Amino acid sequence: MKKIAVLLLLLGLVVQLSAAEIEKRTTDAASEKISKTEGNIATLLARILEKSHYTLHPLDNEISSKLLNRYLEVLDGQHLHFLQSDLEEFDKYRTTLDELILRRGDTRAAHQIFARFLERFEQRYAFVQEILQTEPFEFKSDDRYALSRKDVPRPKDMDAAKELWRRHLRFEYLQEQLSAPPLTNSVATSKTASKTGSTNQAPVVWKGARSEIVKTLTKRYSNLRRNYREFDDAQVFELFMNAMTHAYDPHSDYMGKSQMDTFNIQMRLSLFGIGALLGSDDGYCKIIELKPGPAARSKQIKPNDRIVAVGQADKEPVDVIDMPLNKVVEMIRGPKGSEVRLTVLPADSVDVSARKVVTLIRDEIKLEDGEAKAKVFEIPDGKGKTRRLGVVDLPSFYEDFGAPGGRTKEHKSTTTDVAKLLSKLNREKVDGIVLDLRRNPGGSLNEAVNLTGLFIKDGPVVQVKDSRGEINVDADTDSSILFDGPLVVLTSRFSASASEILAAALQDYGRAVVVGDKSTHGKGTVQTIYELEPIMNQNGLKFDYNPGAMKFTIRTFYRANGSSTQFKGVIPDIILPSVLNYAEVGEESLENAIPHDEIGAAKFEKTDIVTPFLADLRKLSLKRTDSDKDFSYVREDIGQFRKQLADKTLSLNEAKRRQEKAEAEARAEARKKERKSRKAVDEKIFEVTLKNADQPGLQLPQKKDEELTAKVRTDDDDVAEDADPSVDPTLDEAKRILLDLIHLTENGPKMLTTSSPKKVSSK
Repeated sequence: MKKIAVLLLLLGLVVQLSAAEIEKRTTDAASEKISKTEGNIATLLARILEKSHYTLHPLDNEISSKLLNRYLEVLDGQHLHFLQSDLEEFDKYRTTLDELILRRGDTRAAHQIFARFLERFEQRYAFVQEILQTEPFEFKSDDRYALSRKDVPRPKDMDAAKELWRRHLRFEYLQEQLSAPPLTNSVATSKTASKTGSTNQAPVVWKGARSEIVKTLTKRYSNLRRNYREFDDAQVFELFMNAMTHAYDPHSDYMGKSQMDTFNIQMRLSLFGIGALLGSDDGYCKIIELKPGPAARSKQIKPNDRIVAVGQADKEPVDVIDMPLNKVVEMIRGPKGSEVRLTVLPADSVDVSARKVVTLIRDEIKLEDGEAKAKVFEIPDGKGKTRRLGVVDLPSFYEDFGAPGGRTKEHKSTTTDVAKLLSKLNREKVDGIVLDLRRNPGGSLNEAVNLTGLFIKDGPVVQVKDSRGEINVDADTDSSILFDGPLVVLTSRFSASASEILAAALQDYGRAVVVGDKSTHGKGTVQTIYELEPIMNQNGLKFDYNPGAMKFTIRTFYRANGSSTQFKGVIPDIILPSVLNYAEVGEESLENAIPHDEIGAAKFEKTDIVTPFLADLRKLSLKRTDSDKDFSYVREDIGQFRKQLADKTLSLNEAKRRQEKAEAEARAEARKKERKSRKAVDEKIFEVTLKNADQPGLQLPQKKDEELTAKVRTDDDDVAEDADPSVDPTLDEAKRILLDLIHLTENGPKMLTTSSPKKVSSK
């Protein structure tokens, strides 16, 4: 068994198929003898899931039904291809896949269903090519299109399918037209606007717009057709087995040979890229997780953003909608120092047609890019004093064991690095600290426990339960404390796994005020990975190629108070306004997620340092956010976002869409002007890094070359000044809450006493 991370790629290497082979494929899937290797892998995966997955759920009719549903969704997530008659035909597998896979190693159903998918797509492709040449593509009616068809029934017959394909193509065409450059003659444009006196008029687009849009869409569908036709049996099998693992929970995966090959590339130290984990969702390449690197440093890309085009330096961007994920990854990778331009649809944008181009310089993804770092803010506290506040930014929980012999005395880890920063902040006499976990997806459980110990005396941090119900408690056993002052923990919907454990422990002990989105991500499960080759050899199962590896869930996390972080996440003490409070993110949005539950609380001594002040802190924060201008902008965005969610459709009237776009741009411009008119904030900011933490005094931050290079462009290639990463109302309010906590605790319960320096190397 070998534990490794998982790259979220569903598609791999390709083998070209001819048109004749596609037509023959349906017959072959039903008649040819199934691959013995494929059958052996499928049976082994099924047995592992039954016997070792956390739920210990048998591969029965219930899982069989979920498997069929997941496979259909993987192939046709937007319900555009399969007909109702296809579903009726496939329904025979709903209660038989378990028997076919577990007892017979028979996976022919996967290939039969995929062959039907290819047939339907070929029909759609031919129809789209005809419509692109004959449709006038006028958008003057009040038609609307469903933004997500996941919950919409599939077309009942071919006539209904063609009408759906037409509407979807019109939606795609309008999206491209809205992004097309306007008439180049700005005088003509302004004259048109002055005559009409309104932006709600038929738009004037440049002369070649239609031909360019038709060219873009033709190329998109041709690429999509080629990609589907290049699928080989091994790739289809991978999709099917992933559907089976996802029937158990969304974090269990099967990695076939192609995924393993890609993973090995990812593990090489010479990898250059942007530092993002990518996944596939409804035909889009989606940002799953940001790693330390150019993308995270730009502060213009976040999880759940979707990439719609990739451009190399000054070359024309390539449309990547519906492109296999491995191809998109290959396009984003490149030599160190080279430029890549990503056209992105922001996850939380209130304008669904909004696109921005983020220009990044590829870099080597190094461990130090993910190191903890800190800043010291010198600000007036409103009561006649100048306060020093420390903000520790922790992007992940990392641990480097160094030499093959194991952990060295001075091994690099989150705890040793944060301890160094805290020691520096202590020497600089900060009045309190904000620990920022908003972009922290987790990492080492051991480090989450150790880091918690820097702020508490001792006691249980997390409980871990396995599939047999056995519970182990991971505790801090070192009674010393490194920082005993006022503490705020800042979280978001993207704070997951180990970061949730840290936040939950500090909340359970009453040691810190947790502030942020309505909850953290809610990933409270532990996965392990089995490489299948040694297991197949041990069991005498024959195979003709690398059988890959399997990741599956084996344990769940529980807080010291007994509540699981799974599904529910950590609910902050103070919830701030955020669009993400309403977006479909987090564990609760994932299908087949393991539900939340509770066990008995562990024995621990609650400090209750902040508990007596929470009511006052909430009132003070609410009063500020109700009147704060930046939070009023957040509430405006929430209103727009919720309106979209409630409607679930998008207008296909071009004049209306352009008016909405103009209104959104006007709002952004007004916000930019209002922010520029504000009185400068009276504060000084100093940068604390691991490199300068041992130096005397504080240093002003310096702009890094990569930060100067990362820039955002609009569709007309002007810099989008409103996309200002320095505007961070959530962090600003966290600092204000920390100031409130400082004031309240100065005359409140006595804070903890640091008896001796924390012995982080012994933990």
